[in-house]
Amino acid sequence: MNASEFRRRGKEMVDYMANYMEGIEGRQVYPDVEPGYLRPLIPAAAPQEPDTFEDIINDVEKIIMPGVTHWHSPYFFAYFPTASSYPAMLADMLCGAIGCIGFSWAASPACTELETVMMDWLGKMLELPKAFLNEKAGEGGGVIQGSASEATLVALLAARTKVIHRLQAASPELTQAAIMEKLVAYSSDQMVATLGTTTCCSFDNLLEVGPICNKEDIWLHVDAAYAGSAFICPEFRHLLNGVEFADSFNFNPHKWLLVNFDCSAMWVKKRTDLTGAFRLDPTYLKHSHQDSGLITDYRHWQIPLGRRFRSLKMWFVFRMYGVKGLQAYIRKGSNKVNEALLQRINSAKKIHLVPCHLRDKFVLRFAICSRTVESAHVQRAWEHIKELAADVLRAERE
Repeated sequence: MNASEFRRRGKEMVDYMANYMEGIEGRQVYPDVEPGYLRPLIPAAAPQEPDTFEDIINDVEKIIMPGVTHWHSPYFFAYFPTASSYPAMLADMLCGAIGCIGFSWAASPACTELETVMMDWLGKMLELPKAFLNEKAGEGGGVIQGSASEATLVALLAARTKVIHRLQAASPELTQAAIMEKLVAYSSDQMVATLGTTTCCSFDNLLEVGPICNKEDIWLHVDAAYAGSAFICPEFRHLLNGVEFADSFNFNPHKWLLVNFDCSAMWVKKRTDLTGAFRLDPTYLKHSHQDSGLITDYRHWQIPLGRRFRSLKMWFVFRMYGVKGLQAYIRKGSNKVNEALLQRINSAKKIHLVPCHLRDKFVLRFAICSRTVESAHVQRAWEHIKELAADVLRAERE
């Protein structure tokens, strides 16, 4: 495939992707296939001669799509949300074209420096304490990990290394093995200190846990993988109170902030806690600026050596939506939409509702009032509300 064909096929692929997204509601959300369905549908070995692009695209629909669980379908209510947006898709395409492996600043300066700035942009959206930001060459900073699980493991390994070094400095006679066998990690049945658990979106109280960890010199890692995106909205920011006590904090923009997987944002108060555990400096990776104090080599902040140019999709999304646009997406609706829904409900005269204001939100109240109300009445009312809500949302899109 030369550049000319790439241009043509690339445009066709964008059309295919756009058609997929626009028509996803019509696809069965969960595939009707059995384990091993795919192997009989494709040859047992790679072709000796090239296949055509048309054949490949046809096979995507014939072989791949029947086995796809459509995470972005409006009928997908499993697991957790996974973010998607056209700006992020375009940025991923550019990332693939640039193709850098950003293990150090010298490997691709823009890859490193944009990530540093984007993590500060995002940290400021969350109103994180300044100790977590990269700017002005502070002690802390942010890094993009692959997943919240990866971020938690990185924090755990960094905490372990830090306490080993501390104890060995105080008692040089202690071997690493002797220290390791006595180390203890504290967790709940949800893993670590969590803001929005996977099972029921419950919250640990950082204002209670944090001071205890600080007093006892225990590393506190806070995981807000699913719910953390909501903290960019001022009305939800209080749920992050107490993060100032944490040593590390993580959430996933790829779950609810329109940035495609993978993009897990992690911040630490002291970058040396990570670099002390993961530092890797073979001769072939060294460069003239690494000890200047002005740049970051992210290979020292993570488990893998290489890394993709993931900050591009953050940059595209943040610029094309703006903070207000991202906040509007998190809030999922406006007073105007609720007001229109109430007007339709009361105009139809099948049921009658009145609204209220909770802070600045226009809320529809549903009160059980009559002595003779049964569950069937409530169910019919709910179906009526859903039908009218769908009409309102359809009108909004049009």
